[in-house]
Amino acid sequence: MKFNTKVIHGGQHHDPSTGAVMPPVYQTSTFVQTSPGQPLNPDYEYSRAANPTRSALENALASIENGTRGLAFSSGLAATDCVLRSFKAGDEIIAMDDLYGGTYRMFTRIYKDSGIKFHFVDMNDLEKFKSLINENTKMVWVETPTNPLMKLADIQEIAKITKENNILFAVDNTFATPYLQKPLDLGADIVMHSATKYLGGHSDVIAGALIVKDEALGAQLHFQQFATGATLGPMDSFLVLRGIKTLHLRVQRHCENGAKVVEFLNNHPKVKTVYYPGLPSHPYHEIAKKQMSGFGGMVSFTFVSGKKEDAIDFLEKVKVFTLAESLGGVESLANHPALMTHASIPEDKRKEIGITDDLVRLSVGIEDADDLIEDLKQALA
Repeated sequence: MKFNTKVIHGGQHHDPSTGAVMPPVYQTSTFVQTSPGQPLNPDYEYSRAANPTRSALENALASIENGTRGLAFSSGLAATDCVLRSFKAGDEIIAMDDLYGGTYRMFTRIYKDSGIKFHFVDMNDLEKFKSLINENTKMVWVETPTNPLMKLADIQEIAKITKENNILFAVDNTFATPYLQKPLDLGADIVMHSATKYLGGHSDVIAGALIVKDEALGAQLHFQQFATGATLGPMDSFLVLRGIKTLHLRVQRHCENGAKVVEFLNNHPKVKTVYYPGLPSHPYHEIAKKQMSGFGGMVSFTFVSGKKEDAIDFLEKVKVFTLAESLGGVESLANHPALMTHASIPEDKRKEIGITDDLVRLSVGIEDADDLIEDLKQALA
């Protein structure tokens, strides 16, 4: 199947008992057993371990990322936490220097006393990256494109290094989605999504996902999920699965609108720098062309004035764009990373990686592009 067919049919089956085209919401905590230890259906005993609605979503996740197993979680951070539970004191993890604030917070505050050592590095400096690898290095974690500076990492090149050193390689594919980028095909071992974002696509659910290529790794991660309990409920699973079925159409429009918004911002006298991998001026534009089939709907920009007040003034004036955290929904959202999504990152660290106080991040939705540009124009006026 090609991707546009996979999002609708990949890994999916009509309900065997009724013929329902969409999987029913199996709103049940437990399943009948015919004898002690003998469930009526061997796949289902208790919904924390497996639920038919969640299974339908997990099969779809595996299909669209070209993996062998998908796992659905109660949030993207729950999915990330499940991966980290694979490691012990003394292990080391190398992570990209520009990360979602919640990921950085988890790495540096929740796991700070566990004995796991984290290194943060610009993953485009491959020599610096390789210099950090030692016998204790167990995983590399990257986002590409990153949140909020749209930095990219060359998945294929990093995968070559991790395979040579027998290190797990995980990619947060939230911004790109499997419509634009498939990390497992490029050599990654684990793909993570905040399914709250583009996969769900309608700002009505909190969910996370992991997809893997190796079946043994999938079984290990499923055990960790089962044992710790961060599973996605059946109704939320249904909502994400519904969202996936229109993913290709939505992301295509996100890309089209994103390009138009970038063109407007890039020529506006009050805008200093636009961060968007589709721009030829973007430092990692060539990597984007190499590993992505489109450039997405996420855009960040700064002001010529460099003033935090100008960013706040702009965000208070937008009308079609909504001032809110999150991204990837059908509606356009605007965000101030330093005060909102990345406030948990210390100020000196934010400045070091380039998250300035005048930085604005836009999640360009699927509205009419002319209305979005008119809104930006009046808010910047």
